[in-house]
Amino acid sequence: LLEISKPELMLEEAGITSNIIVFGGARVQERSAAESCLAQSVDALNADPSSPLLQRKVDQARRLVDLSGFYDSAREFAFLASRYGQQGDSSSPCCSTHVIVTGGGPGIMEAANRGAFDAGCRSIGFNIDLPHEQYPNPYITPDLCFKFNYFSLRKFHFVMRSVGAVLFPGGYGTLDELFELLTLRQVGTKSPMPIVLFGREFWQRLIDFDFLVEAGLISQADLELFHFADSAEEAWSYIQAGTS
Repeated sequence: LLEISKPELMLEEAGITSNIIVFGGARVQERSAAESCLAQSVDALNADPSSPLLQRKVDQARRLVDLSGFYDSAREFAFLASRYGQQGDSSSPCCSTHVIVTGGGPGIMEAANRGAFDAGCRSIGFNIDLPHEQYPNPYITPDLCFKFNYFSLRKFHFVMRSVGAVLFPGGYGTLDELFELLTLRQVGTKSPMPIVLFGREFWQRLIDFDFLVEAGLISQADLELFHFADSAEEAWSYIQAGTS
């Protein structure tokens, strides 16, 4: 009951009426950090060249360097959405509408909160207690940082005020949120809202949506529930058009 009512009360007191969700991988770092991890992995492999495990870690670290550009894109998108999408009164600008909300952790979540921070605007972090890799990033507005124990209630707060969502490359958690949003939209439980899959090549390789249509498991119209984007400007323009 507390996890339902407390965030609701605090967001209401903050005057926040709508938010834009940004999801993405916790392991996607900005380039300098990703390159540092790669260097450490290479050093470990050089010390034990015959290890297949260390070779796999080097390969993964190289791919994460390639994915680091999405950190910058998430930061840029959140800056645009916050700077040009949020509205407030003269005493508290950038506070009431289209507020960026993330899972509050590292990676893409950090990048999005950071972008809002760069714009001088507030952002929300719905953190959750996990056994690894989840801690509040430093760019969340302090009085809008929440910690949940229950995934279901966290999801409830993500969706209830959402007017748009942008999903960057990520793992199980990102896919969980993506299919939940698409399901809610497909069955009409959630009102129409723009959903953006950022990084067309990544998403089309990961999920064969056309195959689901060909197999008769979803309809052709279900492909219209989301839109691909490859730049922060394109993603923001689509969100803006769908929320105006």
